[in-house]
Amino acid sequence: MSIAGAADPFPGRFRFVVVGGLVAGTLDLAYICTLVHVLHGLGPVWILQSVAAGWLGRDAAFAGSAGAALLGAATHYGIAIVMAAVYALAAKQLPPLARRPFLYGPLYGIALYLVMTFIVVPLSAAATGKPWQWHWTQLAHLGAHMFLVGLPCALAARRALRGRSG
Repeated sequence: MSIAGAADPFPGRFRFVVVGGLVAGTLDLAYICTLVHVLHGLGPVWILQSVAAGWLGRDAAFAGSAGAALLGAATHYGIAIVMAAVYALAAKQLPPLARRPFLYGPLYGIALYLVMTFIVVPLSAAATGKPWQWHWTQLAHLGAHMFLVGLPCALAARRALRGRSG
């Protein structure tokens, strides 16, 4: 039972969704840290501060050092867990999503990329006000969202929705 008394949609299995979110978040973070380091020489703290900029704004996030990086890490992983949970809840209603994770997971990754790029970031305090412009890295980001975020979310949902809890 949940706190509100409603039945848990994944009794004893929600841990698979959380792990899926943690895996997706870690793979995504490893990808972007590697890319940004190679292209710009910036490290993981800068990446996590840029995530925190969604809450704090750019100036405050980059002035915030470790505290802002911790906020960025919590935000990044929180979002990834929510992404995995949303997929799992959708797959509970639409079983083909769980049965065919290698098809629907990457498609979910495309949807996540579009939502993050064109809705979440522009509405956050990290928005620069500059219009989106095509760059080859956008294709890399799309691929990363497909296979490093969407696919782990789908695989976690498949595992969470199996008939056994162990």
